[in-house]
Amino acid sequence: MAWLIILLLCIANSSARFLDVTSRSKPEVEERLFTLLLRLQVEEFYDTLLVYGEDCVFHSLSRRLNASTVLASSGSTKFDWDFSSLTLILSCSPEEEKEANYRTLIKLQRNRRLVYLRGNNQPDAVCERYSHREQYNIALLRDDFDKSGSIYACRHFEDPNFEEVSLSDNTPIYIEQLRNMHGRPIKTVPDLLSPRSMLYPDPKSGDKKMTGYVANVINTFAEKVNATLQLQILNKKSIVREILKMTEEEQLDIGATLKSSLGSTFLETASYPYILTSYCLMVQVPEKLPYSLVYAVIVDRRVLGIIFIVFCIFSMLLIYSQKMSWKDLSLANILLNDKSLRGLLGQSFPFPLNANKHLRLIVSLVCFASIMLTTMYEAYLNSYFTNPPSKPGIHSFGDIGKNEKKIAIPLIEVNALIQHNNSYFQEIQNDNIVVIDSMPECNELRDAFNLSFNYVVTGDRWSAYAEQQTLFKEPVYYYARDLCFSRLIFLSVPLRPHLPYRHLFEDHMMRQQEFGLVSYWRSHSFFDMVRLGLTPLKDLSHPKAYTPSLLLEDVSWILKIYLAAIMISVVCFILEIGVNKWKCWRELRNHNQ
Repeated sequence: MAWLIILLLCIANSSARFLDVTSRSKPEVEERLFTLLLRLQVEEFYDTLLVYGEDCVFHSLSRRLNASTVLASSGSTKFDWDFSSLTLILSCSPEEEKEANYRTLIKLQRNRRLVYLRGNNQPDAVCERYSHREQYNIALLRDDFDKSGSIYACRHFEDPNFEEVSLSDNTPIYIEQLRNMHGRPIKTVPDLLSPRSMLYPDPKSGDKKMTGYVANVINTFAEKVNATLQLQILNKKSIVREILKMTEEEQLDIGATLKSSLGSTFLETASYPYILTSYCLMVQVPEKLPYSLVYAVIVDRRVLGIIFIVFCIFSMLLIYSQKMSWKDLSLANILLNDKSLRGLLGQSFPFPLNANKHLRLIVSLVCFASIMLTTMYEAYLNSYFTNPPSKPGIHSFGDIGKNEKKIAIPLIEVNALIQHNNSYFQEIQNDNIVVIDSMPECNELRDAFNLSFNYVVTGDRWSAYAEQQTLFKEPVYYYARDLCFSRLIFLSVPLRPHLPYRHLFEDHMMRQQEFGLVSYWRSHSFFDMVRLGLTPLKDLSHPKAYTPSLLLEDVSWILKIYLAAIMISVVCFILEIGVNKWKCWRELRNHNQ
């Protein structure tokens, strides 16, 4: 019994000493940890603490810090918390963070995390676990933190994947690791829609690479963050739709295409707007009027009515001024006045020798009117023969049915316009629209300037068409700015949901815009297409053969009118002779009776 009592006293004494050491060491751990949290607040300010886990040293420290605290004892936030970017996450152990709220995961993906290591948890395994979650701002604390005076900071793209940082040094604990990805692949798929993204073989390695004003921003970003591009080539008809689907399903990191604001309102899979543009009709330039119709164009109905009124007035004045009387005034003499008609046409007519001053004045007015009339129509005729006017064009969506050309539009864009209930699109009759399932097929027709259809096009794509048409003898299409489905469309680059380097990519994208590189790439789009053999450097306007002189068919219409007038004159002459002879024969017969 004595030995047993002595043994119990020794155990009690040892336990008391251990408790005394623990009670003395706990304040030291809290003080060192409190100093660390203050240092982290100085390096990057935080106003909210999110603590995962139950009953650890972080709970008592949260009361001493001037920051709001959210305790997630179960390891997950049950409510949809609207956390800000100024939130520091504290985990009592790696296993305590069991966040299941999707929105919270996305908002807290880039936030700094301080994890307390217990037991046999190794830093490399813990860093690997967070790397799979794509959470990179991780720092780890061991139980002997107060003695070692150092913590472990995860460095996910290095080997080993963590670094021991001494708190006595000025070495930053959290760094932007994604600025140097050490060759990590970025998965992307080009849409092969020139000039957005185009493929070409590398002359040195022979590998496929992409270029274009969308592909270039991805290429330069990969170079900036020291990453490699992992290209996938799709040979499908609906390649844009497939890229958007793969991006939403997290099979791609960045899609080398553009996502319109008309297509979706899901902003988590779209970057900051890359290009602001319009979405209008690409309408065929109206054909020139044939020379045979020029004579009809220069005779305006209102002007012709005024000339007819002036002709009647001159006829009445000529009839009155000859004898200073209205005695010979009749409808036939007014409408068939030979002197007034020939005078207005600039031809000579008999003039009496003993004409009075009133007749001379009227004739002078007729002469002046004939000079003005013939000069005006001769100027019209010469100018229209030199450059004939165009046929009536399309000025509203309701006029599309009057035009022979239908509008070719891809199915994906039709669905987007219907989904957004576009009022302009509803004005077009279904019979005037040709829906093409494959977007590349529709773009091939448009790129070849197929004259069978009109097309829809964005303003950024039209700039390349405008540059190409400078090589044509005559422009084929024009950008109808008064026929736009939308005058302001945001075109964004599709991104994978909760992409960890989204902020770096968007910052890089806006810097390219600021430096003018995007404008430069867009202005050289056509020449890049020619260099890659995607667009021929030739005239696609199908110009007509030049004729140095008028042909007989060009004046056929006016010759037919002239022939009809001659026939009418001959008939009138025959009728006049016949009527006079019939009158003479009738008078002779009455005289004989």
